[in-house]
Amino acid sequence: MATRIRLQRHGKKGYAFFHIVAADSRAKRDGKFIEKLGVYNPNTNPATIDINFDAALKWVQTGAEMTDTARAILKYKGVIYKNHLLNGIKKGALTEADVEKKFEAWLSEKEGKVTSKKDALSTAAEKEKAARLAAEKEVNEKRAQELAAQNAPVEETTAAEEATEAPEATEAPAEEAASEETSEDKAE
Repeated sequence: MATRIRLQRHGKKGYAFFHIVAADSRAKRDGKFIEKLGVYNPNTNPATIDINFDAALKWVQTGAEMTDTARAILKYKGVIYKNHLLNGIKKGALTEADVEKKFEAWLSEKEGKVTSKKDALSTAAEKEKAARLAAEKEVNEKRAQELAAQNAPVEETTAAEEATEAPEATEAPAEEAASEETSEDKAE
């Protein structure tokens, strides 16, 4: 019997999540399975992967084939790397202490990358929220100014008309004085 580690689709249309299962290769996609290894939810950012590490490692060591997506998920969680290190013990290249040390170093590095991505996403979301809030405040201030202008148009227009009439009135006497000076120059 050829065993495969693959994904079983669950959830609703457009919002799927998957169970990671070990199943007979002849079984239907969402049909019978031998063992459920974990859950994969691609709808979150970063994707949520909850896996039974030891069971997945057991199936990989026994030679279960993996689909491309299942292989990528198992690489991401370190199952493939741990299998690689354990094969190094069988060949005599590594000891169990070396394997645990290397795997813990890899795991801590991977955890650092994941937390840095989560932090970057949360800070980007906070910046976007602050920018939207500032834009909304700006729009509200403009609306308030427009409303104030609409509510008091009578007072502002009379003051504006007086202001525009006043310069014209000051210009007219200046023109008259200038014309008087020219007429006096002509008389002389």
